[in-house]
Amino acid sequence: MNEFRLDVADLLHHPGSRRAVHLAAPLPGLAVLGSAVPDEEPIQVDALLERVHEGIVVRGMARTRWSGACSRCLRPVSGELTAEINELYEPDPLEGETYPLGNEQLDLGLAVRDALLLDLPTAPLCRPDCAGLCPVCGIDRNDDRCSCEESVPDPRWAALSQLEH
Repeated sequence: MNEFRLDVADLLHHPGSRRAVHLAAPLPGLAVLGSAVPDEEPIQVDALLERVHEGIVVRGMARTRWSGACSRCLRPVSGELTAEINELYEPDPLEGETYPLGNEQLDLGLAVRDALLLDLPTAPLCRPDCAGLCPVCGIDRNDDRCSCEESVPDPRWAALSQLEH
């Protein structure tokens, strides 16, 4: 059963009516390059559905936890994610602008998925001053220092170092 599919017949037959919605269910497949929401992690949604002339406007927030790997040192990292939802569902949706409203139902999961995917970090950090891994020996610079040369020149540019200024 799709917990994000909502019956909105009561709203459609009463212009100007509103209804609050509170959901908590997983929404599998939320991932970007550097992070993801675990498939079993519930998404908390608090929204207000309002009947307008064009269809139904959904305004609210979606909250969940995400996890990934630090983009500098590869340590596990996680955090909380909160995304704002402010979308229109209508019978004849405009591609990329509004969401479909059909058979007196709407799939809130579509808007929640899009909002969360846009806010997931693509290059998460374990901390803002993460020193990362040494590109030469691979040691974690947050824990130890290495004796590697700080900058190893690219051998393809070696001839340039022979030029005088």
